[in-house]
Amino acid sequence: MKNLLGLVILGCILTSSVTLAEPSLIVVFPQTNYQTIAQKIFFLGTAPPDGQVLINSKPITRSKAGHFSPSFPLQLGENLFTVRYHNQELKIKVIGLNASPELPQGVAFAKDSLTPAVDIARLPGEVICFTAIAPPNANVSVILANQTIALLPQPQQAQLPSNLAALTGQNQPHAQSSVGNYQGCTTVATAADLGKPQFQLTLDGKTITQPGSGKIEILSRAQLPVSEVTVESGVARTGPSTDHSRLTPLPKGTRATVTGREGEWLRLDYGAWINSKETRILPGAVPPQTIIRSVGYRQLPSATEIVFPLQVPVPVSVQQSEQTLALTLYNTTAQTDIIRLDDNPLINRLDWQQEAPGQVKYTFNLKKAQQWGYKLRYDGTTLVLALRHPPKIGNTRRKPLANFKIVLDPGHGGKETGASGPTGYLEKDVNLAVSKLLRDELVKRGATVVMTREDDKEVSLVERQAIISQEEPAIAISIHHNSLPDDGDAEKIKGFGAFWYQPQAHSLAIFLQTYVVKKLGKPSYGVFWDNLALTRPAVAPSVLLELGFMSNPDEFEQVVNPEEQKKMAKAIAQGITEWFRSVR
Repeated sequence: MKNLLGLVILGCILTSSVTLAEPSLIVVFPQTNYQTIAQKIFFLGTAPPDGQVLINSKPITRSKAGHFSPSFPLQLGENLFTVRYHNQELKIKVIGLNASPELPQGVAFAKDSLTPAVDIARLPGEVICFTAIAPPNANVSVILANQTIALLPQPQQAQLPSNLAALTGQNQPHAQSSVGNYQGCTTVATAADLGKPQFQLTLDGKTITQPGSGKIEILSRAQLPVSEVTVESGVARTGPSTDHSRLTPLPKGTRATVTGREGEWLRLDYGAWINSKETRILPGAVPPQTIIRSVGYRQLPSATEIVFPLQVPVPVSVQQSEQTLALTLYNTTAQTDIIRLDDNPLINRLDWQQEAPGQVKYTFNLKKAQQWGYKLRYDGTTLVLALRHPPKIGNTRRKPLANFKIVLDPGHGGKETGASGPTGYLEKDVNLAVSKLLRDELVKRGATVVMTREDDKEVSLVERQAIISQEEPAIAISIHHNSLPDDGDAEKIKGFGAFWYQPQAHSLAIFLQTYVVKKLGKPSYGVFWDNLALTRPAVAPSVLLELGFMSNPDEFEQVVNPEEQKKMAKAIAQGITEWFRSVR
């Protein structure tokens, strides 16, 4: 899935004077001087099955083929490990990092602890908060323009695990010491350029002052800038960083008032944030507002296009649920009295509601639960929502997928190697091998298969998404093999997993997961909603499959076995066929 294992290491230090052309002891992960904030780490490697492999003089469990992936606890700082097999020895140093910032020594602020760390802009009356890490029992304050804001010590709070914790079953918060964590907030009522805040610390009779990194500006409500999306699909998020969750992408041409800034991120009037690199500011533009009257439609051979005539292109969001698709227009007021929508192969009824001032919601009640994808675009100031019709189901038993186009994506490729197995065998290679077998099985059943790559070349995630968007397949399947974060239990965790993002792909993910696990008798890793590049496409149900774990010593043997690969490809192809039959 992700390249969690770093670079493959095949070298080792030999304690014998005998020079071996091919070292028989291999440790793929971790490489020496590897750094991690995890409290434990697994070692992935292999050696011939005869004899013992010792790590720090203790024998470890290995598979029948000699592969291993035991976990060891880590301490802060240097952790030294000696891996030994017969007369071969490999020394590996792993550095445990502290996830919490260190308290400063003496009268000082902790490095990079002062926030805001970037330039910010806020509306008048909005709360602006400051944080600093300083020694306990200090007096800490911020001077901003003509006011002084006290920063006070904060009570203990929970530290949330990363999103990767959901993959290891350890998704629980833990208490984090708040010693030295100072915070305080203020408001400013009028527009002003306040410059950089000055942080002040007093301890044991000594006082220091340090400027903050970011400037603070209070925007004028009467002169708010207006931005326009300049890329085909602007990434809208819940907050000002890529750590924040994605919202419905904004079509090119979307205009919105900017109500705040944080570094290179802009806050738009409907609440989402977007990177300024995906927008341009329209000089002199007033805050975009539009009315909407009638809504039209046009029926195409493979889709129904709903046409929303607007005065300006405004932000939108889409929410799918079972047998409905809801489209919300922001900065919009309805003046609607009549809408025409004849009997349609897809839509049963269209309802609309002015949910709040400046917010109109259109709900499409669909004839069937399974949705087949949608596209959003602006033609000038007119919003066009294209809802794709179901593909035509083939009736022939010999070619049950005769009318289906399927995009098949072998994960990684080229320099993007993906995960590594204990022998150094790379995920990109096994992904391609199984994808070609799966392609052949799907073609036997009559499908038209489009591969995102057919050899060992690098294809960017954006390029893969573009192929899906351009081809408009019935479904898209991305083939991967899994690995774990540093603190995962690589000896135990294994199995087949399915990942989805758009609700229209949930049925396919659940069906394939259940079908393959039962058909092949494989362990079930689970079904995950996951914000991945190859699950995000909305034009078709798109699913990413993790066929097994490169990091599990026993399952790796099945992953690289050509006969097992054929069985896997056949099971997935048959599962896809059965799913299409189930959603007729």
